[in-house]
Amino acid sequence: MSSLIKIDEEIVTSAVASFTLTGIDSTYDVYMLRANNVTSTTDNGSIRARVTVSGTPDTSANYDNAYKLLNTTAFSNQSNTNMTSWEFAGGTGTGTGETVQNILYLFNFNNASEYSFTTWENATFNHQPQLYGAQGGNVHTVAQACDGIQFFGDTGNIQTGSQFVLYGLKK
Repeated sequence: MSSLIKIDEEIVTSAVASFTLTGIDSTYDVYMLRANNVTSTTDNGSIRARVTVSGTPDTSANYDNAYKLLNTTAFSNQSNTNMTSWEFAGGTGTGTGETVQNILYLFNFNNASEYSFTTWENATFNHQPQLYGAQGGNVHTVAQACDGIQFFGDTGNIQTGSQFVLYGLKK
């Protein structure tokens, strides 16, 4: 049986441009990040994520992802390569209920010989308004040990009430 051990937490009490969750090391092989009520201070804004190395965000263009987007009328496959960050919560904003709920599993983050990658799933109520879900993965195509993950608004800030919790997955 596995259990989750809380490593770090950020509950946004005043809108912020960015913050970092830290504490990823060799203690656990897999980490989990749970995010609730994530939204931007800007309508149709996005919250983005980057890995950190020795506490500093890696801003290189080595972020790739692929995912399936699902809504009530259609689905689509999406992918991006050579970005400077991953989209974490997109299309939210100032309207009532526009939030993202997200779960990420983080793999190889503490392994300097492998690429760090995540698998994730989310549910989003966006600015249109439309409810949709997505499931996919991200990879940071650099073999380096990462010790955290930074979140930031690409337009606007991360809104008050957004909650992020990082767990270690104990075997």
